[in-house]
Amino acid sequence: MKFIYFTVVLILSSLTNISFAQDCSQVIESNDAMQFNMKEMRVSADCQNLTITLKHVGNLPQQFMGHNWVLSATENMMPITGVSMQAGAPNYLPESDERIIAATDMIGGGQESSVTFDLSSLDPSKDYTYFCTFPAHYAIMKGSFIIE
Repeated sequence: MKFIYFTVVLILSSLTNISFAQDCSQVIESNDAMQFNMKEMRVSADCQNLTITLKHVGNLPQQFMGHNWVLSATENMMPITGVSMQAGAPNYLPESDERIIAATDMIGGGQESSVTFDLSSLDPSKDYTYFCTFPAHYAIMKGSFIIE
């Protein structure tokens, strides 16, 4: 009996030395009701790179109910949405705006788009927000992006 106990203790103690891979990808859904299925995304600071996949689970085409996933510092969200309107269709996203940390393509119902970016360059103590830049969608299609 002592041998079995010792073996179990040895196995359990060795498990603490195993490092498990972090889930460095997230999937978020958007729909025809102008909503993301999450109000908050939590990601591990241990991830060097992070992949976000946006799935549009609705049916409406991009020109009527397009969605994207855009990440910025919270303070930059409103200025980005303003210049996104000026950028216009079909992407509603300015090119080469340094305030945009990451962004998927604009997609319509039944489509998906992914973006991979360097998470290690972000400061976990700062506030980040993700949002959609299709006209007026940012008002309700936004959420907190938390690095822990």
